[in-house]
Amino acid sequence: MDERGTDTARPRGARAEDATGTFVAHRGLLFTVAYEMLGSAADAEDVLQETWLRWADVDPGTVRNPRAYLVRITTRQALARLRTLARRRESYVGPWLPEPLLTAPDVAEDVELADSVSMAMLLVLETLTPTERAVFVLREVFGVEYGEIAETVGKSLAAVRQITHRARAHVAARRPRGAVSAAETRAALEAFRRAVDTGDLRGLLDILAPDVVLLGDGGGVARAAPEPVVGAERVAPLAAGLRRFGAAALRPAQVNGCPALVLRLDGRVDTVLALHIADGRIAGLYAVRNPGKLSRMEHEVELRR
Repeated sequence: MDERGTDTARPRGARAEDATGTFVAHRGLLFTVAYEMLGSAADAEDVLQETWLRWADVDPGTVRNPRAYLVRITTRQALARLRTLARRRESYVGPWLPEPLLTAPDVAEDVELADSVSMAMLLVLETLTPTERAVFVLREVFGVEYGEIAETVGKSLAAVRQITHRARAHVAARRPRGAVSAAETRAALEAFRRAVDTGDLRGLLDILAPDVVLLGDGGGVARAAPEPVVGAERVAPLAAGLRRFGAAALRPAQVNGCPALVLRLDGRVDTVLALHIADGRIAGLYAVRNPGKLSRMEHEVELRR
């Protein structure tokens, strides 16, 4: 043993193999933590790379709880990146939306996980401070103990409890109203798609909530509304314009654990349209058109708790 408790007699290759196996086993969880912290798959992958580099220097045999250890590294790296991203997003052109993910059906089966990665919820998390977001995600989504969270974010136990209470109240005041089943979302999505396909403006007005909000993210690269569009009377004509692409181009998909629509043009993803449903009607439409955010729509992404 050396002074750090590492078993120096154990072959280095065997330690490296153990480290790799442990990291791969927890990769889905670590990606989910980073993504919920950042709202960006690309940045989450960078955080995982940084986490791996730090983990590779550790002998797994000296770590009592590898899962907790890896989550702690990932969270700290995500916190550092989140503070940088906050400055970058101040200069973002138009509304900013999270990077959409094509997710497997089993994500929707975990109702709490699906809710936590939905477009609507990730936008609520954007309104928290970086530390509040880390504490809320670790405690409310992943059930991490307060003591472990305190060590991760460098705060006292009492401070973490206060931050958790504050973040809960903040999210509760802004989170989407009421739980909606996947079946309800699919029904609303199909009604919307049918109205678009037939050019039924009345049908669109019926399925859209009076105060519906449309957010379009083009990132200054693709055409999108530069400001939020509010109200069914204003959103319906814009949605009706999708008819020119034809129903075949607008296909249902599982995005961030929820039913959504994907517009493909010339074989590539042009727009991801996620929905937020409240009281049986569409209360939020989130259209991601920035090409830099659409690469995760070709293959399913593993999300885990």
